[in-house]
Amino acid sequence: MLGSKSFGLLLGLVALAAMPARLAADEPLSAIDWLSKSVATPADLPRAPLLPGEMPAGGAIMSGPITMQPLGAPGLDSLGLVPAERAGLPRDLWGKSASSDLARLLRAEQPDTLPAIQSLLYSLLIAELDPPTDSDIDGALFLARVDKLLDLGALDPALSLLELTGAPRPEPFRRWFDVSLLLGQEDHACAVMAKTPQIAPTLPARIFCLARDGDWNAASLSLRTGETLGTIDPAMAALLSRFLDPEAADGAPDLPVPDRPSPLVLRLMEAIGQPMVTATLPVAFAQADLRSNNGWKARIEAGERLARMGAIPANRLFGLYTERKAAASGGVWDRVKAVQALDAALGRNDKAAAATALTAAWDQMEELQLEVPFAELFGARLTGANLRDDAGALAFRIGLLSRASERVARAHTATDTADAFLAALAKGDATGTTPPDQLGVAVQAAFVGTPDPGDELTRLAADQRAGEALLRAMSKVTNGANGDLRDVTQGLAYLRKAGFEGPARHAALELMLLERRG
Repeated sequence: MLGSKSFGLLLGLVALAAMPARLAADEPLSAIDWLSKSVATPADLPRAPLLPGEMPAGGAIMSGPITMQPLGAPGLDSLGLVPAERAGLPRDLWGKSASSDLARLLRAEQPDTLPAIQSLLYSLLIAELDPPTDSDIDGALFLARVDKLLDLGALDPALSLLELTGAPRPEPFRRWFDVSLLLGQEDHACAVMAKTPQIAPTLPARIFCLARDGDWNAASLSLRTGETLGTIDPAMAALLSRFLDPEAADGAPDLPVPDRPSPLVLRLMEAIGQPMVTATLPVAFAQADLRSNNGWKARIEAGERLARMGAIPANRLFGLYTERKAAASGGVWDRVKAVQALDAALGRNDKAAAATALTAAWDQMEELQLEVPFAELFGARLTGANLRDDAGALAFRIGLLSRASERVARAHTATDTADAFLAALAKGDATGTTPPDQLGVAVQAAFVGTPDPGDELTRLAADQRAGEALLRAMSKVTNGANGDLRDVTQGLAYLRKAGFEGPARHAALELMLLERRG
């Protein structure tokens, strides 16, 4: 005989199964297609039925949804982690731009771009700025910012932003639930879901959370009912069944590996003893491999992916490389040995050993496109080591990829026109220098006199749409290197004119020094 809790749960499952097909079809698509369907509905879908004998507040059942927000509470679009001034941004950056246009431009920004553009993008994503003039309660720009952080694998700032939203709402919570799963904080996410009636979890999410809370009977009932009603697809049902009763699967073949798993599927596969390789999954999944319960090799490889996207600081990657001595050779272990050898040689001021170790380590970093994190770790130390010949020339270029690029350039005596050109870019004035190629000519044009950013960007800025102009300028720098080089000039020129001198100089140097150009 069913108890009142199980009876109420069963009623809720039937209600979820009976939702009109129109509502399911109208469910908004997630900005990133790997997000779990962790909540059943947008805010306007029916709530789960009350338990027997339970009455809603006020004694009446409401016939429609109620959206609540405290008077004077900030809208989602105004939330941020860093004050605008500290981020080097004007508070009114978004100005008169339409939220939908800004959201579209943010989502279109390539996450795998020049590190300088990547860093500027991070500033835009986490800064506390005035919302666009058409901002509303849905927070379209806020969700686009969070989605781009997820796209970059930057789960910690994404989680911090989502925790500012106050009372959970379906779309922010969908993202919050997934971030919590990837960071190993699912118990807290499940507790919030259980205590928040306006968040209606899907059956798989509900089953997972019931089991995490130790209520295996209710979880099993939910699964059986979902299978009977056809509200759980067969692949998910098989996975949940094995999650709830692993002993019943003794001797059974492994489940097929999903092509496009959600974070919930990733955690369920891990729980049944079939952990998935994340190397081919979106970079945010690499965060799950950084957890201490994973092996050292998996954590290093995850750290490399995330550091390349700017999602973790360079010193965290260095900590992974130097955690212990490599016990094998090839692949990741060669990178570990190379970084440790360079660190040791610089530590004992052995110039000959440092020169040899630098070449080996740099080759490894170039292969994985980790040049800028490497420069942040070793640029200043290499400059101070006063290496000679080829090693000295390489150390100079590595120093130019670090945050200390201008100081490195001013302390360097150029030995050829290429060095002189690079040093001039680092100092912000390329007048009288000789570019090495056509890309260099386009870059130089942005650092001579008063360059023109072009009519489009100028018009947007004049129309109080500076943020829109900035996003378009960033895209021009990223895409122009592989297309119309005039876009490179205009994008860099706009960055300089709008006051983003540092990002412009670093982007220019990266265009010239990195093998990838956007």
